[in-house]
This record gives sequence, structure tokens and C-alpha cells, in this order.
Amino acid sequence: MRHIRTLFAVVCVGWATRADAQEAVALSEGFRPNHAYKVDVRVQLSGKLAVPQGKDKAPQLLPVLGSSKVVYDERVLEPDEANAQKTVRTYRDVEFRRMVGNVTQDAVVRPSVRRMVLIRANDRRAPFSPDGPLTWGEIDVVRTDVFLPATVPGLLPANAVKTGEKWAASAAAVAELTDMEKVDDGGLTVEFQGVANTDGKRLARLRISGTVRGVNEDGPNRQKLEGTAFFDLDAKFLTYLSVKGTHELLDGTSGQTTGAIEGSFILTRTPLAALPPDLSDASLRGLALKPDAENTLLLYDDQRLGVRFLYPRSWRVGAVQGKQVTLDHSRLGGGILVTVETAAKTPAVDDYLRETTAFLEKEKARVSVAARPARIRAEPITVDRFALDVAFGTELAKMEYAVLKQTDGGATVAARLPLGPAAELRADLERVVRSMSITRRIE
Repeated sequence: MRHIRTLFAVVCVGWATRADAQEAVALSEGFRPNHAYKVDVRVQLSGKLAVPQGKDKAPQLLPVLGSSKVVYDERVLEPDEANAQKTVRTYRDVEFRRMVGNVTQDAVVRPSVRRMVLIRANDRRAPFSPDGPLTWGEIDVVRTDVFLPATVPGLLPANAVKTGEKWAASAAAVAELTDMEKVDDGGLTVEFQGVANTDGKRLARLRISGTVRGVNEDGPNRQKLEGTAFFDLDAKFLTYLSVKGTHELLDGTSGQTTGAIEGSFILTRTPLAALPPDLSDASLRGLALKPDAENTLLLYDDQRLGVRFLYPRSWRVGAVQGKQVTLDHSRLGGGILVTVETAAKTPAVDDYLRETTAFLEKEKARVSVAARPARIRAEPITVDRFALDVAFGTELAKMEYAVLKQTDGGATVAARLPLGPAAELRADLERVVRSMSITRRIE
């Protein structure tokens, strides 16, 4: 509420006089290591989304409603590579809800992984937690937020400006505000509108506007944005950013609008006079703050299916049907099928070997045993593995299998690995299998 009263006072005071308006002012915030601040972001969405219904059928228009609140403390870190930016943040509050038709989509960040490291390099942003693996949903919460070390400098001018001067927002700022992976046309313009004194602070007001057309995870789209920002000239700190916009989904062939969503984004910031304990040097000392094969693993935890495992980010969870879930490698073409079973129906590993061999031979494949069944994990959760060399005509593949058993249930794992990258994919499969567990009684 205090911030709202401050903004109201800014409007009532009015902007700079003509004499003040001719004085050029510098608008620059340095995101050097140890720069720290608190961020509060509120988002509201509403509109309609066209969902395809099949060939020769009109798409179904579904209402979309969404809201989110994210509060976090963030500290800038020294980047590990040139042309990269790096921060560590701790989420204090996360509320994320979206409804598409009658389907409600919620997202949370578990307390155990609310401290995260974010790295932005080559227009890509990658979060991980030094305290444990993240779920894809937790990464999505971070992905939909703006990365301030790229956004704020990209909205500010390179040189001192006078009232009425305009400049183009940087490509990085446009990408952060629109979530565009590729911009085909348009951009955002920033205008300096003047300075006002309120509560003993000199606040510069910026107007942000423009239309951007491009592609993001929603496909082709066009976004029309109008916003306001306030910059504290004495603290050299952007304190407020508000953007309202219309997000039009476009048909990839005709370019016609297939849906439109209106939204508002309000961000408030305050500098941190002292680092919170969980972002202090003492707290971070000894943690792995560089991404590696372990701290970038993703967690899959499906309470309905009753299975939990870790997997590398190069894999994507695909279909979840009945008691099965699939994973596909994003580049190399491998595939993994996990089938959850009751304890009674989970086969012994020798029986599973005979069953899979018979099935493949029935499909006219030539099969030879590459690795006999062997136990790789002992009780209370036992895991046994074996491998087959399989030829479908001239196509050769490595087939890897595993059987997991525990008191509440079990699972079988079947993986098809292309011959070339089989060694790399086998190591990924090892991570999945060794981390797997059944999380409820399977009936």
C-alpha cells in the first residue's frame, strides 16, 4: 500500500518544469556482483484460446483466466563465462493459478528448493537449485518471470537523456518481456517523460510501448504492450515496472488471429540493505553454484501414477497413459517406457527377459543377449537390469531393460537406444533407474 500511495503522490505532484525538462539525466543501474534486491511480481490474465478440434471442424474457444504472485530476494553473482549473467535468488512466496476452460493448472515451488541459481547466456535462461532437483513445473514458474539483469539495463538508455527523448529497448529486454524465442517484426520503444520529487526521492518516469510479432512456446503470436516504469535517480535503481498487453495467437499458415489474451504485469523492487541469511557468503560457501550433471537433474513425481525418479534435462516426459509414462531424448532419439505394476504383477527379471525376447522375435527382430540380468540396487528397493542387441532389418539398436521391486509395488523399464549414442544414453538411463521409487501402494 505504501508503494501505491507513493505512485499516487507522483501523479499529483506533476512532472518536471520546462527548465528541469531540459536537463539531461543519466538512467543507469549496475548489476554488478553482490547487487541485491527484493522483487514482488503480480500478473493477471484473461482471454480466449482456440483449441483445434480436428480436420474440417471449427476450433473450440476456451476461456482463459490466470493470476500469479511471486516474491523473491535476489543477489547478483560473478558469471562463470563471458557474456553470461548469473544470480541466486530465494522465493519467499509463490502463487500461480491458471484455468483453461474447466481445467485448473496450479504451480508451486517446494520449500526445499526455493533457493535457485539462474544463468542467462546466449538468450537462454537455465535455473537450478543447489539444494535439490527441480520439477519441470518449478522451472516453468521461473521461465515465465523476467530476468532483471537483462531486462532493466535493456530498458534504460545508453546515454543521458532529456524529457521527450526516445530509444529502442534492447533485444534482451524485448525477449524477457514477451518470452519470444524469435522476433520477426517490431520492437519496444522507451520514452523519458520527466522527473518528479516525492517522499524526498527524485523519480524518473518512463513510458514503454510497441508491438512485437514472433514465435514463442505458444507458436506464432503478436503482442501489443503499453507500460510505465519509475527509476530512482538518487539510488540509481528501477523501482517499478507495469505493463499491460494483448497477446494474439496467430495461425501459422494464414496469420489470422486464433485467440487473444489480455494481461497485466506489475513489478515492484526495493534494494536490500543487507543480504538475507540464505543468500549470504556463509550460506553459499560449499554449495555447487555452477551447473553440473547432478544439480541440473529434473524430478518427476507423479502422485497419481505412484512413481518418482530423476532424469537429465536432455530428456522430455512425453505421454502419461494409464500406468505408463514415456521419456524421449530431445536430440539423440532414444526412448524410455516406464510401466508401474502391483507388487504381485511385477515380473521376475528372468521372466521379463524371456517375455521381451519372445515379443521381439515375434516382431521379426534378430535378438541376442548383450548383458545377462544383474542386480544394480539392493533392498529395500531392488533393481535388476539386462540388455539386448536387436536388429530390425538393417536397423540396429540397443534395448535396455530393468525391473524395480519394492513392498508397495514395482515397475518395468524398457529403453530403445540408437546405436551411435548408446553409451551416452545408457548413462542417462542409469540415472533414471537408480533414482526410481514407488511412492504409494499400487493396486
